[in-house]
Amino acid sequence: MQFGIMSVSDITRDPISGNTPSEAERISGIVKIATKAEEVGLDVFAIGEHHNPPFFSSSPTTLLAHIAALTETLTVTTSTTLITTNDPVRIAEEYAMLQHLSGGRMDLMLGRGNTAPVYPWFGQDIRAGLPLALENYNLLHRLWREDVVDWEGEYRTPLQGFTSTPRPLDDVPPFVWHGSIRTPEIAEQAAFYGNGYFANNIFWPKGHYKRLIDFYRQRFEHYGHGTKKDAIIGVGGQAFIGKTSQAAKDQFRPYFDAAPVYGHGPSMEDFSDQTPLSVGSVQEVIDKTLTFQQSFGDYQRQLFLMDHAGMPLGMVLDQLELLGGEVVPVLRKELDARRDPESAVVPTHERLVAAKYGDAEPRQPRPNANRGDNVTGASPYQDTDAEFSAVYPA
Repeated sequence: MQFGIMSVSDITRDPISGNTPSEAERISGIVKIATKAEEVGLDVFAIGEHHNPPFFSSSPTTLLAHIAALTETLTVTTSTTLITTNDPVRIAEEYAMLQHLSGGRMDLMLGRGNTAPVYPWFGQDIRAGLPLALENYNLLHRLWREDVVDWEGEYRTPLQGFTSTPRPLDDVPPFVWHGSIRTPEIAEQAAFYGNGYFANNIFWPKGHYKRLIDFYRQRFEHYGHGTKKDAIIGVGGQAFIGKTSQAAKDQFRPYFDAAPVYGHGPSMEDFSDQTPLSVGSVQEVIDKTLTFQQSFGDYQRQLFLMDHAGMPLGMVLDQLELLGGEVVPVLRKELDARRDPESAVVPTHERLVAAKYGDAEPRQPRPNANRGDNVTGASPYQDTDAEFSAVYPA
């Protein structure tokens, strides 16, 4: 099982000091947070994608490539890549490049995004959000698996004889998680392709996510990818850890009360009772996180949100020390002891390569010479003899 942290990249005023960090400070800080995550023994760092203030993560592949270059074992990923407002061709190209640069230490989570103005900024209509998500991923799935693609859909111009470059590392596409907080159609899509489903259970009661996860497991089995135990699930959460329960509550309360996403609403205690938020001692955070497995069954990835609500960098780094040093080691041991041996393992690049090739050498595509386009009726790669005839729209 993998443990890690995710960031939404918010730039929020510290309610105690009154300071609002600059974009430069937050970007520099998030790199320190990611490298600290590896230092304390975490497996994954995830960053969201946003294109508006008060967020900074408009270019996640650039940030993640930099972090991958500074780390050795950390898996870099997204939480979320916007499948609705990004061109799937650009997603295919940029994340394949990130896969090469990171040596396979990456994957990505696709989602629709919930910031309504972003859609028209990128020429889309939020009312088409769901069909956009479905159509765009259907194309992305093919771009990573077919050397030459002919395609025509509703939301972008057609493709004739198109090759997305670079091809995925070892000709094995990056693993894809489909993230959703409320949409069964996204869980259905994840199940149809045998991809992962990430239930970002931050704000809603666990019963809501249990229904979505159970539905995903059922449909995963229905589409013939294995049993329900083979389904690949990620879970989100929030935690603030203190040496004692009271110390944690005293430290975090000002940040909770002023947070744009949940401040000025339910009390911190009520919100913690109703959602996965854990504010307490090391043992309290361990105990609450273990309830996720009791509710959802075995799962493969646990991500915590920790660098939000205006908390200063030093406080976040201290939280990572507690998370990686005292919480996660116990969770690993406890969850491993409870895990069904038939449950799915984490789909790392190495495992995906082994599943495709066994002991054989992975494919390394080499282009044919003097190729300027892909509509000449032949494969663009030396190791493929197939003839292609590009199909043009009427």
